[in-house]
Amino acid sequence: MYQGLLHLHSLLRWIILILLLINIVRHFSATNNPFTPADNKLGLFLMIAAHTTLLLGLYQWFTGPLGLQNIRNLGMGVVMKDSANRFWAVEHMTGMVLGIILITLGKTVAKKDFSDALKHKRSAILYTLALVIILLTIPWPFREGIGRPWFPGM
Repeated sequence: MYQGLLHLHSLLRWIILILLLINIVRHFSATNNPFTPADNKLGLFLMIAAHTTLLLGLYQWFTGPLGLQNIRNLGMGVVMKDSANRFWAVEHMTGMVLGIILITLGKTVAKKDFSDALKHKRSAILYTLALVIILLTIPWPFREGIGRPWFPGM
């Protein structure tokens, strides 16, 4: 079960990245256009994918070998001194939670009583910040010691 959820978690990263890029391009290019229901739906789909991935990741962190179990077995001091253990126990989760908070804030901008141009601008900025943080904390295959395959299980 853990392995299947890990593969789903990894697959959802691509959906999040694609939706983030679509939302960023859409909001940056539509600063003078009205904030449409399509803008709202794209933000909602992004937020749903991000929150689903967060739940899967939290499950993996609490039950899997690289998160809480690693801290319990080795101790926090040892985990923090090793870059691979630190990445899985602290950095990946912290970065992703920050990214998902920014995605959620980007989506909630649509509910505020701002002008459409300001909604587009703020959403675009928040989504761009989320994208940067997420890209930095993904275990890309080229990252030594922590890299994961582009498409695990395929």
